[in-house]
Amino acid sequence: MSNTTVGFVSLGCAKNRVDAEMMMYSLRKGGYVLKDDPAVCDVAIINTCGFIESAKQESINEILELAELKKEGKIKAIVVTGCLSERYKEEMMKEIPEIDSAIGIGANGDICEVIDSVLKGDKVSSFPDKMLLPLEGGRVQSTEAHWAYLKVADGCDNCCTYCAIPLIRGRFRSRKMENIIEEAKALVSNGVKELNVIAQDTTRYGEDLYGKLMLPALLRELCRIDGIEWIRVLYCYPDRITDELLDTIRKEEKIVKYIDLPLQHCSEDILRKMNRRGSYQELSSLIKKIREKIPGVVLRTTLITGFPTETDEQFQELSRFVNETRFERLGCFAYSQEEDTPAALMDGQVDEDVKLHRAELITEQEAYIMSDFCEAQIGSVIDVLTDGFDRYAECFFGRSPFDAPEVDPCVFFTAERKPQKGEMVKVRITDILDCDLVGEMVEE
Repeated sequence: MSNTTVGFVSLGCAKNRVDAEMMMYSLRKGGYVLKDDPAVCDVAIINTCGFIESAKQESINEILELAELKKEGKIKAIVVTGCLSERYKEEMMKEIPEIDSAIGIGANGDICEVIDSVLKGDKVSSFPDKMLLPLEGGRVQSTEAHWAYLKVADGCDNCCTYCAIPLIRGRFRSRKMENIIEEAKALVSNGVKELNVIAQDTTRYGEDLYGKLMLPALLRELCRIDGIEWIRVLYCYPDRITDELLDTIRKEEKIVKYIDLPLQHCSEDILRKMNRRGSYQELSSLIKKIREKIPGVVLRTTLITGFPTETDEQFQELSRFVNETRFERLGCFAYSQEEDTPAALMDGQVDEDVKLHRAELITEQEAYIMSDFCEAQIGSVIDVLTDGFDRYAECFFGRSPFDAPEVDPCVFFTAERKPQKGEMVKVRITDILDCDLVGEMVEE
């Protein structure tokens, strides 16, 4: 075992990534040697995503590529876990016989035993209760050393009709606050400067454990940890944006003025069919309130086009909403008809080409809005967390408070001295490149 090498491919969301980091910790503790490239390892583990069709296809493609390497004798075993495996537990090993083990998320804590078995030649299929997914334990950080995700809960109780997450991940369950704080302190002691707080519905944190929404209290406790410079809140459900949460974000200096607020749509009829609440007017009022309470806040949202029965008029309503609301950050996706979800069985499914075209139109529309936002930054001096040096652009790059890792644009900047990764610097913005900011580092 001491010489057995294991490599990970982790796909999908940040929450899945944290699961992978916890499995990596278990493997390292169990004596396995972790490698960055699964193609040169004895055992390749694919932590899959099964959220929408494109993500499922990406997971399958990764498995097939590793299957070819196994046929060539370059790797000994393939283990598949994560959401795709949990969702299609009966089909995985039947459809792709090169897979040596397919396990559900409830078996993540048994990853060492699973690998022990497959290396002995056993085929392992294990799907215990998904609620057994470990939420506590050590992690091998796979992000840059200066930033990390902090998962505060798993599962979801919202049951949006288009979404398979409750089927895959189970009901919403929060972690104890003291455990989250302890983990945050450990991350900071290892050099983390930015914590990105995540859950399927971050704003619901604590409701199941403490009988009330506890995200504001958790954020205040995180702000007391020495060494943290930025705290970012992702995946906030609009119904649970409370005055207390907004006041906390406004008052606490370490919390960046950035809220990820996935709205999906603005039509009251479409939202109702999605099993979500709200309307054009209600959502507009919420956004106005957020911006009034937190001056300068940057809002990110995600939208879905082509949900069943979406008419041209309802799409135009969505387009008007985007134009009026002017989100600084926005992602738009064509509706994916996911089996075993209520929306998949609805009448009025929209043609695939229409769904995609509508998503493209919203994306193009948002590009102009983001460009206007970027141009407004020219001449300002902003804080930037240095992420590294781009040898192609021949300059440094990092992220401003406006930019969540892995999903948002970057800031490219020149500097007379070499800033270190994770160093917070001041950058004067002089230009824009697409939706990235360009500038020069200034010394205080």
